[in-house]
Amino acid sequence: MPNIRPNFVDAIAGFGVTFKTMFKKRLTEEYPEKPGATAPRYHGRHQLNRYDDGLEKCIGCELCAWACPADAIFVEGADNTEEKRFSPGERYGQVYQINYLRCIGCGLCIEACPTRALTMTNDYEMADDNRADLIYGKDKLLAPLLQNMLAPPHAMAEGSTDEDYYRGNITADGLVAPKESLR
Repeated sequence: MPNIRPNFVDAIAGFGVTFKTMFKKRLTEEYPEKPGATAPRYHGRHQLNRYDDGLEKCIGCELCAWACPADAIFVEGADNTEEKRFSPGERYGQVYQINYLRCIGCGLCIEACPTRALTMTNDYEMADDNRADLIYGKDKLLAPLLQNMLAPPHAMAEGSTDEDYYRGNITADGLVAPKESLR
């Protein structure tokens, strides 16, 4: 039978890590009183963007929903009319929902969007005690109207086409002369 005798030096060496850290300054995060900053490219809550005149960028193509591996996005497109225009072009996203109970934050929906209508913000505080509140609708996802924006539905800028919007030739004041292409 082996002789098992505690070695005093080995016991002290084992507590070395404890003694080293006992006198270090504490690193306590004061969340939620002082939320920490996120990395500039952090993928948080989604946002549906607008053009400078207030029209929505979403054209209801549903590519984001098809690209989502977690099936967290539901889009139902509808046709624009001259009386009720929500986005340039023929269609807009009438119903847009993201289920954050399913979303894995991969960003594939962002890559699939042809008009850059969908982006991700740095907002990470989305916890809730009610499961139904974690399904964000268009009302929570749409970017807020800025100072010179007009709430849709409204007509496109005078003399413009949907291509002018997609090329970035529209400002809050209307159509801007397109930049000359370098040929």
